Amino acid sequence: MDLIFLGLVVALILYRLNEVLGTRPEQPHIKIVTKKEFDKIYDMIQGKIKEDEKFADIEVTQTQADEALARIEGFDKDSFLRRASKAFEMVLEAFANRDLETLKMLTAPKLYEKFEAIIKEREAQNISAESDLIRIEKMEIAEVKVSATKAQIAVRFQSEQINVLKNKDGEVIEGDENFVQEITDVWTFEKNLNNNSPVWLLNSTKKKS
Repeated sequence: MDLIFLGLVVALILYRLNEVLGTRPEQPHIKIVTKKEFDKIYDMIQGKIKEDEKFADIEVTQTQADEALARIEGFDKDSFLRRASKAFEMVLEAFANRDLETLKMLTAPKLYEKFEAIIKEREAQNISAESDLIRIEKMEIAEVKVSATKAQIAVRFQSEQINVLKNKDGEVIEGDENFVQEITDVWTFEKNLNNNSPVWLLNSTKKKS
């Protein structure tokens, strides 16, 4: 019976991952708070991830983006954005829940190492995180880069989230469980064009102020 149950759990996980950017495998009460309050909690939770900022402030025209995307064989923009939104939700959830297995499947090695380091630091300090994605307000392609071997697509997400940190006794030490943050992120996804794999991995995250 235990083996059957385990098999069902594994099947469910693989199904969810398969829906996210081709990888292997809305919403609660709202209270808006000030940007200053938001920056304090957000920097504590995600600000330690120092990433390559090459996509951070780039704006591209629709024509420029479409021309670059046309160079990626079999690429479908609408499908990519749907999968990117699922990846956004799953990575946020996995990071908050210390789910290293899911993070490893969805992220490039360098970014995974940074997520892992932050998670282990929290564990050493007996700090837990809770992250609740209220909704994605807007999502758009911010930049596209295509070479002979690699494609990179930066996606700008505007979202509302609730993020808190708690100590070992379950007491909130940063943030507010009724605190809604209005966040703009630029996440960069990368694909190897030298094989037929449909996999896009997250390889960079950047918060825009």
